[in-house]
Amino acid sequence: MAGEVAKAVEALEGFDVSYETNPMGTVIETETTDELFAAAQAAHDAVDGDRVSTVLKIDDKRTRDIDASEKVTVVEEHLGRPATNRDA
Repeated sequence: MAGEVAKAVEALEGFDVSYETNPMGTVIETETTDELFAAAQAAHDAVDGDRVSTVLKIDDKRTRDIDASEKVTVVEEHLGRPATNRDA
């Protein structure tokens, strides 16, 4: 399955998007939903399988310009530490 995920991630390179793959999926950021949908379609089509599942969750905050990494930073500021615990 990792190979198929890699194909989907590689397909994103053809678009003006920033992305970060994590254990639960890939966060994609772009300026327009048109670019997002085109990139998601390309990633979906890049997977060679009998069944492909693509899930989109869109957070389109129009009153403020903040990216995903900044959201994590704000949480960490509230915690006063990194938002991870790899020792558990």
